[in-house]
Amino acid sequence: MLERLFNIFKSKPAEPDTMKYLVAGLGNIGAEYEGTRHNIGFDVVDLLARELESGFKMDKLGDVAECKYKGRTLVLLKPTTYMNLSGKAVKYWMDKLKIQPENLIVIVDDIHLDLGKMRLRDRGSDGGHNGLKDIQDKLGHTHYYRLRLGIGNNFHAGQQSNYVLGKWKPAEEKAVNEMVTNAVIAVKNFVTIGFKPTVDALNK
Repeated sequence: MLERLFNIFKSKPAEPDTMKYLVAGLGNIGAEYEGTRHNIGFDVVDLLARELESGFKMDKLGDVAECKYKGRTLVLLKPTTYMNLSGKAVKYWMDKLKIQPENLIVIVDDIHLDLGKMRLRDRGSDGGHNGLKDIQDKLGHTHYYRLRLGIGNNFHAGQQSNYVLGKWKPAEEKAVNEMVTNAVIAVKNFVTIGFKPTVDALNK
């Protein structure tokens, strides 16, 4: 009888870990993309890893770091699929780690917000962002958290690609550094106090 109960228990799928979060910072791999507006998601998870004394390791479809913060496990992901296929990496790691959508937060640049502004949303359209579009396609829904970081839209018609793939100007660096720092604080708040209190803190 005990052996039968053990086998039944062993055959049950593992329950999702509600204290484990996937934090995906979007960007493009390669030295030529470092310090570009499109890579600010990478910058945020890089700083988060440093603050939590962790480091990234190459793994399937992404560079991954695992951190502990106030009893939570944070798995930081920098997809190596390039921006337009970000969903492939996010979906793979969600499945592998059994992460539920409510424990996923994606950090992404947003040309519709002024430089330094941030918005945390729990659903919505991709806003024309190819990384978010692919995540939506791969997950089959838009019900996941996304932290949008404003990079401004100081470009002429037809120049969006050059703008987002361009390097930050020296005059922008102070605002960028402050925004990255505040984004790390927002992620820490999100995994501890939850979505609405984090939104309230950002709005203040």
